[in-house]
Amino acid sequence: MSFNSLPFALFFISIYLLYLVLSHKWQNRLLLAASYIFYALWDGRFLALLLFSTVVDYACGIKIHEAQDQRRKKLFLFCSLFCNLGVLGIFKYFNFFALSLQELLNSIGVPLKPVTLHIILPVGISFYTFKTLSYTIDMYRGELQPTKNFFDYALFVSFFPNILAGPIDRAKDFVPQITSPRNLTLNKFYEGSYLIFWGLFEKVFIADNLARIVENVFSSTPPYNGVNVLLAVYALAVQVFCDFDGYSNIARGIGKYMGFEIMVNFNMPYFSPNLTELWRRWHISLSGWFKDYVYTPIAINRRYWGTWGTLYALFICFLLIGLWHGPEWKYILFGILQGIVLSAELLTRKMRKRIARRLSAPIADVAGILLTFSFFSLCCVLFQAADVSQALRIYHDLIFNFSPHDISVEYARQILLFSLPAVLVQFLQYKKNDLLAVLQLPVWWRGSLYFAMYYLLVVYGVEGGKEFVYFQF
Repeated sequence: MSFNSLPFALFFISIYLLYLVLSHKWQNRLLLAASYIFYALWDGRFLALLLFSTVVDYACGIKIHEAQDQRRKKLFLFCSLFCNLGVLGIFKYFNFFALSLQELLNSIGVPLKPVTLHIILPVGISFYTFKTLSYTIDMYRGELQPTKNFFDYALFVSFFPNILAGPIDRAKDFVPQITSPRNLTLNKFYEGSYLIFWGLFEKVFIADNLARIVENVFSSTPPYNGVNVLLAVYALAVQVFCDFDGYSNIARGIGKYMGFEIMVNFNMPYFSPNLTELWRRWHISLSGWFKDYVYTPIAINRRYWGTWGTLYALFICFLLIGLWHGPEWKYILFGILQGIVLSAELLTRKMRKRIARRLSAPIADVAGILLTFSFFSLCCVLFQAADVSQALRIYHDLIFNFSPHDISVEYARQILLFSLPAVLVQFLQYKKNDLLAVLQLPVWWRGSLYFAMYYLLVVYGVEGGKEFVYFQF
């Protein structure tokens, strides 16, 4: 039951109408029941895992808070980490590491038949695991008080708008919204309506149409046409962004309908002049999680290494971010590439500032934005390619089989058609420095824009409720 499907629309409308007439306490109970039903409709077998993670971290949080000495606090924090990462490791990474060990030993002449598990990946496990871990870690750090009511905590973990693909809200920001009565206003309703409509447009019109074009290139047999590959690479970057940003916007819109403020997950990332800035704007809830719970602790512990300690922390952080996306070498390579370029940016920061001062500010910004977008677009190939081998072949043909005379005008026209709305809206947001800038347009312009979007959605939108990309992570 995906956000872009009729069953979900009927599900949410029925829940929302009942939500409006209930008291605060029963609103929370309704949302908890709805969240468990929503998750069970994906695969009810994994509801037990969600409950297990919820119970473990609720109990560990209380024990950490009540512990009188640091040793007991560490014990219960370790219990939380062990249980959550253990479950995540078994379901998501066990087979990958078992098969990788087999390949390594076989390469040096040591035969090994690995033990593998015949299991599937529970949807949303990477997201709700990080939500629950942030709760116990913040409790251990003394930054959070335990949630007294178990059902309120369970709602924080399972809240249906963001359980499957984030954003990864923190307990210290979200639990107070659960425990306190929420204020429903007409302004929030308008904002929520716009976010849902724009999110659906991003997904159904932009992302799903671009996905068809990209898949045609990536599913073809080599050698690949370098010009078509280049067009597909840029189309892929827009597709991945609109797919995930679309989900995040719908989640935020649903939250606003019910009085919740779900964090912004994307803040115009493709207008970033460097990769460091892009990662401050891309998948903010994930990059922020790794910054607070992985990068900062490592950097502090390695501070006596100076710059090398910072680089070490940065590289480990992005290696894990790559691995978080999936148990495949292509995702690990993605993380390594991010770590290498981010390290290079850190080492060349002073030099780049001197170069920027010699250029005019607009030229430096535009050049930085284009270079950063191009690099990140090339990295997105690793998400679409079947494996590292195909990605390397695509990179090879992009360079050595590139002929401008082979460009397909129709192919380029379709990419421009489906990408242009995202470019225009993002540019407006960038100029106004406001993600809700469309709502500030004059009524006539806003109405015309909505009509055009509705027309494109109905006529050219992809039917069938195609799943969001990040459900697989």
